[in-house]
Amino acid sequence: MTATAPYTVALAPHVHAYVQPDGGWCLNNAGIVSDGVSTLLVDTTATLRRAEALREAVTAVGAPLPRTVVNTHHHGDHTYGNSLFAPHATVVGHDSCRSEVLAAGRQLHLVWPQTDFGDISITAPTLTYSERLTVHLGETEVRLIHPGVAHTVGDTVVHLPGQGIVFTGDLVFRGGTPFLPMGSLSGSLRALELLRSLDAQTVVPGHGPVTDPSAYDDTERYLLYVAELAGATHAKGLTPLEAAREADLGEFRALRESERLVANLHRAYAELDGLPEGSPLDPVAVFGDMAAMNGGVPVACHA
Repeated sequence: MTATAPYTVALAPHVHAYVQPDGGWCLNNAGIVSDGVSTLLVDTTATLRRAEALREAVTAVGAPLPRTVVNTHHHGDHTYGNSLFAPHATVVGHDSCRSEVLAAGRQLHLVWPQTDFGDISITAPTLTYSERLTVHLGETEVRLIHPGVAHTVGDTVVHLPGQGIVFTGDLVFRGGTPFLPMGSLSGSLRALELLRSLDAQTVVPGHGPVTDPSAYDDTERYLLYVAELAGATHAKGLTPLEAAREADLGEFRALRESERLVANLHRAYAELDGLPEGSPLDPVAVFGDMAAMNGGVPVACHA
């Protein structure tokens, strides 16, 4: 992967997306929402160095440093940088996001021990909600919506209804393969219906460039492909790895991180076996199978 500098995209007055190309493993997006007096940051980043660059981007667009940080879910690429902004900023997330941050701990260090994450400390949300929460920044209304179990058990959609903007977190990957093992396949499909109902014309995915609602259709096609593949191969008694190895990705072949197919099949199989949505899977089995899909080479963190 060729390193490309992060950049900001002006979405509306005082609203920006912060994009880290090209959206691969550990290269997430963030959002900056301000009224000129207070700033709300949507997600942070995977390393201290990248969190410092995000902080510089906030001041570069003329916004004060954030008083509020919203985490769209618990994964370290969206939360490791929290510690740079707290305690001056209150970190907000779903109830389950807080518990999952605390349970996961230094999760990225475990998966990618060779990566220099910097001197970060695990910083969980200190303000949590269960279904919906609204934050007001001057005239800007920021609605936090829990879509149910989807990418994870504690996802948050950040919707700016007055501006027609939505930050989806990892409910949407633009140009990358969706990732479901810590959430739900059926729940992810339901989450897309929620996103459509918001009628936002500007969509900031968790990874990849700023897009529009067509991203929902693209994501849905992939999820339905996984569901159909899982139904057929589960009935044959194939393991998720066997099923992924013989699968024809077709139109999805060009998506980054295609090895996530086997992880998604693990989740789909669990649901076919009747396990509740979001039930914990064996991370060693999931990441081991993804490494096997890469010829024994572990997936790489690009942060």
